[in-house]
Amino acid sequence: MAKPVRLKGVDDELQKILDANMDEAPARRRVREAFKSIQLGIDHILFKTPSDGLKMKESYEVNSRGLEIFSKSWLPETSCPKAMVFFCHGYGDTCTFFVEGIARKLASCGYGVFAMDYPGFGLSEGLHGYIPSFDRLVDDVIEQYSKVKEDPDFRTLPSFLFGQSMGGAVALKMHLKQPNAWSGACLVAPMCKIADDMVPPWIVKQILIGVANVLPKQKLVPQKDLAEAAFRDVKKRELTPYNVICYKDKPRLRTALEMLRTTNEIEHNLEKVSLPLLILHGEKDIVTDPSVSKALYEKASSSDKKIIIYPEACHALLEGEPDDMILRVFNDIVSWLDEHSKQ
Repeated sequence: MAKPVRLKGVDDELQKILDANMDEAPARRRVREAFKSIQLGIDHILFKTPSDGLKMKESYEVNSRGLEIFSKSWLPETSCPKAMVFFCHGYGDTCTFFVEGIARKLASCGYGVFAMDYPGFGLSEGLHGYIPSFDRLVDDVIEQYSKVKEDPDFRTLPSFLFGQSMGGAVALKMHLKQPNAWSGACLVAPMCKIADDMVPPWIVKQILIGVANVLPKQKLVPQKDLAEAAFRDVKKRELTPYNVICYKDKPRLRTALEMLRTTNEIEHNLEKVSLPLLILHGEKDIVTDPSVSKALYEKASSSDKKIIIYPEACHALLEGEPDDMILRVFNDIVSWLDEHSKQ
């Protein structure tokens, strides 16, 4: 288990809720309910976008595999959205913390934003942090977002994928499964390849592959501190424990192998990517490899593609950088969405 974290300003009763085993969704939902107001009150630029003028909705829906999936939407209250943005969150994330701030910002710029927690992540059902099949996870996301796209209020609007880190791999796999379904994709530090420094040595990997066949759910994969690796701004790094329901333990064996298999598959199919692309990556990212983002830009068959590599920036471009860099990245995203929504 990950070491219990003591959060500033949290009493013993709340701490007891936080320290509970969060392998299953009911415990994660209790923790989120208890900490919701605390999360939104932390001192981070993402949480300074007011919700005034936004229509927000949270829902649970059982999917075709019988899993209860949590989703959330953010819409401009008094106007029709310019376009729909479908968010794919990262591995150490959920759509109820930093994504909340990102979605509010995009919605306040006139976009309808939809996000969901994957099975096993955040508030959705499933063993915490467990991905038995990446392809199945992608199919679950396609199923959820296809229902939204079919809504009469939205189906004539442009629809963009927005993938962060592992969510970048989810978005690319969605596109490869549905080549003509999306108006474009914004990929922020996409997991086209996990950086070599984050992957166990070859001999360890071979042992883990063997053990995974017997103990796929075990938390045995060695991992560096993701927050330290991803967040350049130290004060923002200190806020990451407030993402109380994200998965913080060592990766489960099958999950780690599925992510490695998926990135290897994507790396060998870059030329099949054909939709309009905005690729954003930090030059100093040591979690996902920026050189593969460059390869994606060069090899993708898209006629409309753009890449921005931010000097000195690390992995968490919208959460872990100094405020001026976060605003710069946001402006680049909104400018690209504005341009492509008009088209």
